[in-house]
Amino acid sequence: MKSTKNHSTDVVVIGSGAAGLSLALSLANHCHVTVISKGALKEGSTLYAQGGIAAVFDKKNDSIESHVEDTLAAGAGLCDRDAVHYTASNAKNCLKWLIEQGVPFDMEFDSKGKERFHLTREGGHSHRRILHAADATGKAVQTTLVSQVQAHSNITLLEQYNAIDLISDKSASERRVNGVYVFNREKDQVETISAKFVALATGGASKVYLYTSNPDVSSGDGIAMAWRAGCKVANMEFNQFHPTSLYHPELQNFLITEAMRGEGALLKRPDGTRFMPEFDEREELAPRDIVARAIDYEMKRLGANCVYLDISHKEKDFIIEHFPTIYAKCLSVGLDITKEAIPVVPAAHYTCGGVMTDFNGKTDIGNLYAVGEVAYTGLHGANRMASNSLLECIVFAHAAAKDILTQIKSSPTPPELPEWDESRVNDSDEEVVITHNWHELRLFMWDYVGIVRSTKRLERALRRVELLQQEIQEYYAHFRVSNNLLELRNLVQVAELIIRCALARKESRGLHYTIDYPQQRQDPKPTILAP
Repeated sequence: MKSTKNHSTDVVVIGSGAAGLSLALSLANHCHVTVISKGALKEGSTLYAQGGIAAVFDKKNDSIESHVEDTLAAGAGLCDRDAVHYTASNAKNCLKWLIEQGVPFDMEFDSKGKERFHLTREGGHSHRRILHAADATGKAVQTTLVSQVQAHSNITLLEQYNAIDLISDKSASERRVNGVYVFNREKDQVETISAKFVALATGGASKVYLYTSNPDVSSGDGIAMAWRAGCKVANMEFNQFHPTSLYHPELQNFLITEAMRGEGALLKRPDGTRFMPEFDEREELAPRDIVARAIDYEMKRLGANCVYLDISHKEKDFIIEHFPTIYAKCLSVGLDITKEAIPVVPAAHYTCGGVMTDFNGKTDIGNLYAVGEVAYTGLHGANRMASNSLLECIVFAHAAAKDILTQIKSSPTPPELPEWDESRVNDSDEEVVITHNWHELRLFMWDYVGIVRSTKRLERALRRVELLQQEIQEYYAHFRVSNNLLELRNLVQVAELIIRCALARKESRGLHYTIDYPQQRQDPKPTILAP
């Protein structure tokens, strides 16, 4: 069976988080935009972002240069200074745009009774420069942008659609993307979308790990599609791990905020003894990477499934007042944090590398852009600083929109796209193969390519991922596509890129720590892979 429906648009945006929706809204007054969402329109990493967005609003006490220097320090010597300066310089205008869209950032009154934005401070920042909406900034941003795109007549929204692969013209002197194959999950059929420009805004790839704070849609789709199409990727070895995610089968992606440790919560082994004093003089208040490595070490040493975060020694009223969301969530699964310790594990949180782009979001391939967590812009380096991630989404979405609009009128209509051919495939009767491979992949990535690595572990992981790739490609070639198959195919590809980048970095820097090369090199460079 061939694809049964063809769509046509000026720009197709793959992904419906902060980056994708900001790009769509910035374009829609001038051209037609189609937004593809793998699940519900609001579902994605943006929705779950707790912190805020960094921008210099307090010119008296803060400066763009200070924001730049803080970011460079957090990036452990691998940030691109020009990219950092570009982002910080455009931050305030982009935040003003979000405010115009209706994002309800928290306000306060100054000493003279004048209303102003409440600015908070997070790890790595030397000043208060974080705009936020309570402790659910991502939700405020996402719901506001969703309401705006739903109301715009020039935006077509396709929910429950998986992007399969980019369609490029290989015969042209310059390789160009002309559209994308998509899988309509509700109708169980493959369709085509023809477009003058394609933008990847698919987020990160943390679902490649057994434990992740990310929603299920974070399966590295954009990175894998861009790689298959011929784009370079960079710094895929740098994946940020949050130290404390709830270890419970019913709430697998639920984070336990660092603020709990800031208010006196203690990390303990299963026998109730503390361990952080043995790893760092700052104990539970050490930086994320140190705490995550300590937890990982203790779990591996003891063969434990988790460690425990205990704040039950504090007064009940204090706990409920300061952590009402965590208290309610844990209580919903029978865990009373005022009386017992919380089982926690580190969880994959953010992909610092991605598809290489310039400051306009342009990739190596004509007509193809990448914005947000899917992209490598040089902003994050070897470690992401808090509240720079949502900022990157908005800044580079606006830059990409501006660049696309300079070309949209002169850009030719794409040629007729080849239809998807299913004449030689069958329905699968072995879905268990996908389930088994999925679990195997996420388990060995966690064990061998996680918080602490070694050359032996990485080489073992590479051999396993190559075998999985062979199995999955054979499966993909013989059976009709499904959501699980498409995500598994992309995750296996991203896993290979992570492993190859990790093997190439012969040092420990930022989020990449290997016991074989514990020292930092004097001349750090990005890890770049080309197809």
